[in-house]
Amino acid sequence: MSKLILAANRLPVTVEIKKSGEAAFSPSVGGLATGMSSVSKTHPCLWTGYSGIPADSIDQAKSENIRDVLVGKYGAHPVPLTVRDIERYYNGFSNKTIWPLFHYFPYYTSFDEETWRAYEEVNHKFFDTLKLVYEPGDIVWVHDYHLMLLPGIIRENIPDATVGFFLHIPFPSYEVFRLLPWRREILTGLLGSDLIGFHTFGYVRHFLSSVQRITNIDHSMGQMNIGNRTVKCDTFPMGIDYQRYSDYMHNRKIAREIAAFKESMNGKKVILSMDRLDFTKGIIERLNSFERFLDKYPEYHGRVQMVIVTVPSRTQVDTYIRLRKTINEHVGRINGKYNTLSWSPIQYLYRSLPFEMIMTLYHCSDVCLVTPLRDGMNLVAKEYIAARVSNDGVLILSEMAGVSEELGEALIVNPNNREEVADAIAAALSMPEDEKHRRMQTMQRRLQRNDVVQWSSSFIEKLSGMKKIEEEYMAKIMDSGNLVAMLDAYRSSGSRLLLLDYDGTLVTFAEKPDMAVPDQDLLSLLSGLTSDTGNTVAIISGRNVEFLERYFSGMRLTLIAEHGAWIKLNGGEWKTISNLDTQWKNEIRPILESYCDRTPRTFIEEKEFSLAWHYRRADAELASMRAMELKGNLLHMIANNNLGIMEGNKVLEIKSLEINKGKMANFLLSATKYDFIMAVGDDTTDEDIFSAIPDSGFSIKVGYGQSKAKYLMRGTEMVRQMIRELGKAH
Repeated sequence: MSKLILAANRLPVTVEIKKSGEAAFSPSVGGLATGMSSVSKTHPCLWTGYSGIPADSIDQAKSENIRDVLVGKYGAHPVPLTVRDIERYYNGFSNKTIWPLFHYFPYYTSFDEETWRAYEEVNHKFFDTLKLVYEPGDIVWVHDYHLMLLPGIIRENIPDATVGFFLHIPFPSYEVFRLLPWRREILTGLLGSDLIGFHTFGYVRHFLSSVQRITNIDHSMGQMNIGNRTVKCDTFPMGIDYQRYSDYMHNRKIAREIAAFKESMNGKKVILSMDRLDFTKGIIERLNSFERFLDKYPEYHGRVQMVIVTVPSRTQVDTYIRLRKTINEHVGRINGKYNTLSWSPIQYLYRSLPFEMIMTLYHCSDVCLVTPLRDGMNLVAKEYIAARVSNDGVLILSEMAGVSEELGEALIVNPNNREEVADAIAAALSMPEDEKHRRMQTMQRRLQRNDVVQWSSSFIEKLSGMKKIEEEYMAKIMDSGNLVAMLDAYRSSGSRLLLLDYDGTLVTFAEKPDMAVPDQDLLSLLSGLTSDTGNTVAIISGRNVEFLERYFSGMRLTLIAEHGAWIKLNGGEWKTISNLDTQWKNEIRPILESYCDRTPRTFIEEKEFSLAWHYRRADAELASMRAMELKGNLLHMIANNNLGIMEGNKVLEIKSLEINKGKMANFLLSATKYDFIMAVGDDTTDEDIFSAIPDSGFSIKVGYGQSKAKYLMRGTEMVRQMIRELGKAH
């Protein structure tokens, strides 16, 4: 049975070296480990990650002993990272570059070449460990921003691997992401995955926008064709172990803790703030909002208690040291401003709390204030809701947290708006009980359905589905067996029709139409085909008459220009299929010109019977938006003029509906009875040809994606090799 290999920065096991020198092991309690519990029932699971003990800080014998225990008892394979690796890859690039930048704090971001190189090296180290346990058929699931290069490394070394990636933090907008000097390398790494998961659709949208703008790869419904693979991006909002939080409230020890805490509060309303120390969490802004609440609503003086829990984090980093100092100053100033002999408005705890105390605070807090400036998801909000078995309490939630897209029944606020947050606190404290219950129960039911087990299972299910799609595509790839069968059919036939598209089929696409001219190799291949009198070879292209005449007029070819508007039969004269009116161009041309003005690096190509707006060289996202806009504006103009809009590869072409590659293919098919028929093309304009080909024929799409063609071929080089083989088969 195939197994699931999880790659994450840390293993799900905490390793600690005691004073005695012995290693102590304890399972980590976390959402990811819990989520894998359900998947492990259908897939044996193992982990690769950092143990927490630098490889060069202990002797080899102890290191091997730790590794043996991790592998044997926990199925956890440690990646041997050094002190230098941790300092530069983890503390450096991961947490001084990616973390602040992806959370929209560019002024905290360091762009250091040395830490980037360490990040590359460590991602390769993860692969070195992973490849030792990988077997064909295994599923690899890579997690988070520490390992964004790993999917690409896996793809490069194990092309057929099934690879998923999940980002647990936000993916920023293109304007922020483009600040990263190594943006292309990061995207290339991520696009090595078959499935890329994010918490929210907003993050998916930002990622696809960056891919489109930076790599010029388009998508359809979050799906991208890259070479001979399909990559899918989708949303998988991470859940929590709901039952753990809801059932724990029935624990007797918790009941005693709750009773003691409530007695200490003496009837005060409790407002809870619980976060890891980080500048992304908006703790300073939250304190300022609470101060504004106390100013604006003095009737609550002495009646509320704000409990702020800040868990120490990155305690040696200057930014975090300064942040802690600022928080201390704010708490001291606010308490000093409002203190009475019997009341202090803020109780501040700077430490990690045991699970029992966290659950006590969740249960006893009338309001939970979760107002990060930016957060990928934020599971504290979900934990608070799960723990509210009494169905009361109010969640105040930042719109900048990913979880806000799921918990619309919370009071949603802008964390930078002090007035709004202050008013939300007042509204939460005065909210009627029935409204509290209604909001809380709705959110609880939703979180209960979409827990962490459902999150992990749905991701693996989608990843497996993506691999099946890829396998279906791969089944259509023209392999050596298909080629032999086609060559046998070719040899045994007396009359043959070969329909060949030009751009993207015989030559690769160029930025401008006049750049992709036929080279000597292509001309020689076509000459070889046409030397057999049994062959009718037709180049059926969107190119204009002048282009085809200039490069192919001396050959025994049938030339079809402008998608079927013109035809030249084996050295004859150019003819049109009908008398086509072109007066409509005078109305359409000014519109296209205006779009050229508004969309830099786009241009118009005018043909005899059509106008084409090319946007291959333009900014991908802007051009895509303009193309949709242009198409919508043109539709009402052309509806009664027997015109259509043809969408090609980064081009919109307006032409008569009477012009169609499929009609021209049917014209050639009806003129002569052929024993062998083959059609090769690469884009949507060629689908009409594939539809016209009889079942006995050979239809081939160049590139990857949905098509009516029987076979797929990876690129123009393979097409040329096929033509070369046909030439030898005379």
